[in-house]
Amino acid sequence: MIKTKTLKHLRLTAIILGMSLTYQAEAAQVRVTVTNLAPQNGTNLTPVWLGFHDGGFDLYNMGISAPAFLESAAEDGNTAPVTAAFIASGYNVQTTLTSLNNPPVFAPGVSNSAVFDLDPTSNRYLSFLSMIIPSNDAFIGNGNQTGHAIFDVAGNFLGQDFILTGENVRDAGTEVNDEIPANTAFLGQASPNTGVTENGVVGVHSGFLFGGSILGDARFANADFKSSGYQIARIQVSAVPIPAAMPLMLGGLGLLARLSFRGRSRSAIA
Repeated sequence: MIKTKTLKHLRLTAIILGMSLTYQAEAAQVRVTVTNLAPQNGTNLTPVWLGFHDGGFDLYNMGISAPAFLESAAEDGNTAPVTAAFIASGYNVQTTLTSLNNPPVFAPGVSNSAVFDLDPTSNRYLSFLSMIIPSNDAFIGNGNQTGHAIFDVAGNFLGQDFILTGENVRDAGTEVNDEIPANTAFLGQASPNTGVTENGVVGVHSGFLFGGSILGDARFANADFKSSGYQIARIQVSAVPIPAAMPLMLGGLGLLARLSFRGRSRSAIA
């Protein structure tokens, strides 16, 4: 039979080895950085919603009416509804990334980042959503829920680094683009959901009105995102380096446990 001391030692060895394998196979810490690339006096971004999932969460579909959570984000920069919808869909790795400014919008040139602990299987894809301001209901967000893979099917880290241009700006189709200051977020709107209902569908945004209230405002003189080469934002997903000592420590503990077990095994089994 195997002695009690040896059984305890076997359990300890299994735990240490399990820690090492779990660390190598499951731990994946990534950093997401959002930067507003618009020129000075250009477009701003509301705090950016970021969510990681397995490919099962769809923000919107072109040519289809926007879901209620998208309407709230695109008209008012409100990410509480999309946060709730994400949780209701069975996902929980998400955040609304703000700038460090007051108000916490991403003005041209502003950048900020957040770190996430991800499972390569259940958190394989990234989705993002932010309102373009000022506007009635312009936004950026990925309509293809599997368009930004962070890991491959084997769990290997891929990362992402992409730039969103004016061609990526969408119109939620929920509010008429009249650019009346009282109806336009970040231009003069005093309370949410005060614009004229459009009852349209999600589509490519046609751009701000020439001679309208937005481009006619000196603060947003360079906000014509339909101009050639206009860059809205850059989103980067990079791996956070693991502490150099961690793999060595776990490997060393595992080796010591195996060596110790070999030394006792002969006298432990009777």
